[in-house]
Amino acid sequence: MAKKKTASKSKKATKTKKASKPELFLKVTDALHSEVWPMERDVLFRPDRFKYVRKLVKPEGCVFCNAAKNEESFDTLCIYKSKHSMVVLNKFPYNSGHLLVIPLKHEGDLLSLSKDAHYDLHDTLRLAMKVLQDAYQPGGVNVGLNHGAAAGAGIPEHLHYHVIPRWAGDLNFFPLIAETKVVVESLEQTYDRLLGYFRKAR
Repeated sequence: MAKKKTASKSKKATKTKKASKPELFLKVTDALHSEVWPMERDVLFRPDRFKYVRKLVKPEGCVFCNAAKNEESFDTLCIYKSKHSMVVLNKFPYNSGHLLVIPLKHEGDLLSLSKDAHYDLHDTLRLAMKVLQDAYQPGGVNVGLNHGAAAGAGIPEHLHYHVIPRWAGDLNFFPLIAETKVVVESLEQTYDRLLGYFRKAR
């Protein structure tokens, strides 16, 4: 009889050692939350951007042509002009220092640019990369041209290259597509930081 009692006691002991289903669930969710929660906090809510993303705000005329007609200034976000091209800060940057390199001529087809305009545009693209390299020392740079509406161009009628500084640990390419990114510098700060570099390049 004594043996049976000890056996039943040991069975009870093993049962109490095993975690119940609710306890297991809590342990698993706690472990998941410890991994997920920091990522969940890294969200920037930008309701002001919603209309732009959904194309509900339609600017009058071409914003790039408006910038091309005027002198470089923070009002147009144009920071540099050459004979055929200009460099403009992206109004809704994906990273600090996000630039657009644009031909002055209202043209949506790269193949329709004159040779002079083509060479000047790509010289300006190299200059923009050099300025970002000097000003920010990024780990890499995304350079991209969405050629045509089907390729994702926001303003397909006017060519524009995106030049975006990147750093290891600033997440991956997904924020550029998902349009969710915390930018640590205001446009005014970016403009002031880069202006001197472009002035030196004249």
